[in-house]
Formats: sequence, structure tokens, C-alpha cells
Amino acid sequence: MVVVSNQRSPICHFYRLIPGAPDPRRADRSAEGTLPVNAYRYCEPIASASGFGWYLYPPLNFSLMLDGNEIIWTYEGADGWYALRRAAQFPDFVETFASMAPEGMGEPPTFIAQGLLPGTVQIWSGYLARTEPGWALLSRGVVNLPNTQAYQNYEGIVETNTWFGPLFTNIRLTRTNAPVEFHKRYPLFQVQPIPRPAYNDPGFDILGSADMTGHDWEQFEATIRPNTNQMRRLGNYAANTRKRLRGEEAAGNRI
Repeated sequence: MVVVSNQRSPICHFYRLIPGAPDPRRADRSAEGTLPVNAYRYCEPIASASGFGWYLYPPLNFSLMLDGNEIIWTYEGADGWYALRRAAQFPDFVETFASMAPEGMGEPPTFIAQGLLPGTVQIWSGYLARTEPGWALLSRGVVNLPNTQAYQNYEGIVETNTWFGPLFTNIRLTRTNAPVEFHKRYPLFQVQPIPRPAYNDPGFDILGSADMTGHDWEQFEATIRPNTNQMRRLGNYAANTRKRLRGEEAAGNRI
């Protein structure tokens, strides 16, 4: 068992089934170095969103191609292209799964599977995931990372605190008659832990200025006043947010 975490108790537990599948990794605040320097240094909302969650990677280098209505695929070391009639297993994984799973477990999870809609494919990371009670995983494309390949990730919320199964992403191929490549070095998708009340029809209300208290107006003024100062330091919000978070973490460590 390899524990990749900080001092806090893990919210998510990843179980590797495909040997050699790349480790999940904490998402990068710079979006793998693609964010403009100003956005990374001074725009805390963009940097925080980029670094929220974990990256999942393809378990091997492979390619997909949408040829008319048919999807074909190949992988590093394969002899050619294969039609994806319905689903395909990771190379040699049937035997690997049989050696690790209890007797009578049945067929292993498929590596790639054709979706119900034309040009859609489900891709397995090689991992299972389980979250702590009350937490789920939002599966999505890599946040703020420009996608140079011709596919789009669908977003989905999986209640991984009760559903213990393959951690996958669904994509839609957006280009025909040309290979779309996936590499173990580049994130395939991003998962983000979210508490159940955050997505289980949370309540909200709509208020007007007459509902704002004196304290509300003071907070609003404190927020917008720096924007009127032409000599203000860049990244004021980012600096204050990081300072506040460091203070909260230090206070938490003292408890």
C-alpha cells in the first residue's frame, strides 16, 4: 500500500487493479504549467479550481479513431487497429484479474467500451475508488487545461461512498478519420471530492439590497475598495486568501 496524502485523514482511497497504471496525482494549481503566469500568481479562484482534486491517467498509451459510425482503436505494441464492436479488455488483463480476484468473481472490468451515443467511449483508469461517508467524486475533464486532442469529457457525479466500482470517464470524440491519442504522461480526467449536501438539491434564496445588513455592506465595501486603488498590489485577494488558509491550517494543527 502506498499512501500519498498530507497529515489529514484521506477522503478518497484509490485501489489499483491494472498493474503499472500511473499513480493518481494531486491536481496542479498551474494546470500542468499551462496557466498564464498572471493567472497562476494573482488569480486565486483559477489556481484553486485547477488544483482541486486528483488527476487520473490512462493505464497505457493508446489511440481511438472515429471512422464514420465505427470506432477503431490500437495501443502501444499492438499489431494494428481493432474495431471496437462493444468493449475491449486491457491487454492480458483477463489472466491478471483471475490471478488476483477471489474464485468465481467473473469477468474483469472492461478497459474501453462504446457508449450508447455515436462517437462516445467509456475509458477505465485501472482503479477503483472509495470515498469516506458523505463524500462523492465529481468526474470531469482536466480543469483549465487546454485540450489539444479531439475529444470532450462528460462530467458525472459518482457516489463512491456506497458504489465501489471502476473509476472511469466518458468521452465524446469530436473528430473523424484521424487518430485521437492518449498517453500515460498526460491526465485523462480529474476527480474532485464533494460532500453530498453540495449536490443533493441544495437550497438557495434570492435577496435584494434591502435585505443587506450593515455588516453586509461593510464586507462588500472591503471587497471592492481595493479595486478603486490604482496603486494597489496585484493579487490582493490571492495573498489574503492564502494567508487566511495558512492561519486556519495552523490553528487546526494545534487542536
